[in-house]
This record gives sequence, C-alpha cells and structure tokens, in this order.
Amino acid sequence: MSNNGQYTFAEIRSQPSIWEQVLQTYRADQATVLEGWNRLSPSNVLFTGCGSTYYLSQTAAALFQSLTGVPSRALPSSEFLFFPNHVLLNPGETLLVAISRSGTTTETLQAVNQFRAKGGRAVWAISCYPEHDLAQISDLTLLAEAAHEQSIAQTRSFSSMLLLAKALTATVAGIEISPLDNLPIVLRQVLENTADIVEGLGRRLDLQRMSFLGSGFQYGIAAEAMLKMKEMSLTNSEAFHFMEFRHGPMSMANEQSLVVGLVSEKARAHEEQVLLEMAQLGAETLGLNTLSNSCCHYLVGFNASLPPWTLPALYLPPLQLLAYYRAIAKGLDPDNPRNLEAVVSLDPATFATA
Repeated sequence: MSNNGQYTFAEIRSQPSIWEQVLQTYRADQATVLEGWNRLSPSNVLFTGCGSTYYLSQTAAALFQSLTGVPSRALPSSEFLFFPNHVLLNPGETLLVAISRSGTTTETLQAVNQFRAKGGRAVWAISCYPEHDLAQISDLTLLAEAAHEQSIAQTRSFSSMLLLAKALTATVAGIEISPLDNLPIVLRQVLENTADIVEGLGRRLDLQRMSFLGSGFQYGIAAEAMLKMKEMSLTNSEAFHFMEFRHGPMSMANEQSLVVGLVSEKARAHEEQVLLEMAQLGAETLGLNTLSNSCCHYLVGFNASLPPWTLPALYLPPLQLLAYYRAIAKGLDPDNPRNLEAVVSLDPATFATA
C-alpha cells in the first residue's frame, strides 16, 4: 500500500486540535500585542509574504482594515525589493507584518531589511519557528509552533498563522477573541460532514479545470485553495473574485470544470446567483457556507452562528482535502509536490542592487 500523502492527510485532519493549541499560546501574548500596538500607533499596516503566505496576507489585510479602520494592504515580499517607492509611501508610520512558515524565506527576510533601511516603524512577524531568522529580526513574533509540518505544501501552518492574524486583528480592534474558540469545534463537524463530498469530487478526473471564487475576506482563501490544487495535484486552477468571474472567465465553464464558491455572509445572494449561473452553463458547482440547495450541486455548510471575521479559516480544510484526494487519484504524492521545496532560498546578494 502506498504511503503517498500520509503526512499531508494527517496534517489536514489535525487542524482542530492544532488550532486549540495555537489559540492557547496566543492568549499568553495578547497583552504584549495590545501594549505594542498602543505604543506604536501606526497610521497604516502592510502585510507581506511569499506564495501561500502572500495569500494569507491578503485575507489578513482585509480583516485588519475592516475591523480596525486602519488602512492595510498586502503585497508579495518581492515588491519591497524591486518597487519600494510603490510600496512605502510613509514608512515611518507603517507597521510591517511579515508572515513566513519557516521564517527563512529569502525574499521575506530581504523585504524586512528593505523596510528597516527605509525607516519603517516596526516589524511584527507571524511564523512557526521561534529560532529562525524572521523571529530573530522582528520586534514582536506570534508563533504557531504546534503547526509544524513534514509535508511541503502548507496546510495546518497556513490556517494556524491565519488564526493568529485574526486574533491579532481582534485584539487591536478591541473585540473579544473568544468566538475563535468555537472554530475547532465547528471544523471537526465540517470535516466529518463533508468527507464523502470532497473525496468524491477529488477523485473526479473528468473535471479538468478548477475555479475558486471568493470575495472580501475570502479572496485570499480562494487563492490559497487554487494554489493547493496546483501544488498537490498539478491541476489547472484559478482564483477570482465572485463577480469578476462573469467578466470573461465564465467562458471556461462547462462539463469539464468545477466552480467552487466561498460564499460570504454579506454578498450571499449575489454570490449564490453566480454559482447558479455556472451550474446552468454545465459546470459542477461546490458552495461553501451557502444556504441555498438550488445554487450548487454540492454544499458545505458551517452550521454555526459566528461573526463573519472568524470564518475564513473554516473554508480551507475541505478544499485542502479536495486537492489531496485529486492528487491521490492521479497517482501523485501530495507530501512532495513536483519541482517544489519547503522553502525558497535565494542568494541575498542578488538583491543587493535591486
């Protein structure tokens, strides 16, 4: 029997218990976070990362600006290196939140250095390794040590660092973080209730193209789901904002495509209408957090009365499993995606004149 994907599967399924540990650890740091924020009082926040953590940054920035009212945006770390004048308009009033699973990604470390050289106000980090470079050069680090992974593709590390970004945001916004404690409970139910759906769809090799739709807080999660599908299963996948899918990409909707919608609370009716239209064009449709039985062929419900800001992490584990099962069906090893390594390490000297 093949051991392909054994680590990936275990790491995806472990997320409820890992989230509990991460939240418990954060509580010990919460007072330090609030004191640090009040002392800095930055006028804007930049979130940065590479690959998965750039997509995490997109969701984190949307959450932070929405809940705190502080202007926030997300950029890939390479933008700091090659286009600093596009990025840093007022570095002295800017907090940089750098996100890296390993804490050793060259571009992110160089972005921090560039930010410091430009007079940036402070650097905070979200990572999984306290002993690695990013944590050592940051002013404050939030850690998800329980989320270490043996597989290359990020699964529980991504969701756990996202959980820390949510807790950070709620703390700064003066919102009680206790609703996050319900997420592990809800996720256990989601994984149990959707196991057959995601495995069945994952093994459908007649579905040759995947489109992941998400808006608001969910766009970064849709992009990460797209990346997981590409990494693990080598499947043509794209991510779009919901309404944007009508503006051209819907031309690809047919019997060989799966359209996955990460439905939001705020724009539910509009987003469900998009899924319904794609189903009418012949695409298979999967809706997450949808309340409509008529808009999708397959539904993943959360069945929880939680604030919308807590929800983004819930969308991802079922979609990680979707990618896992597709990889297994294609005879691939999700633990070791083709052409990839856990960390992209480059020669820092190549950025010296960037």
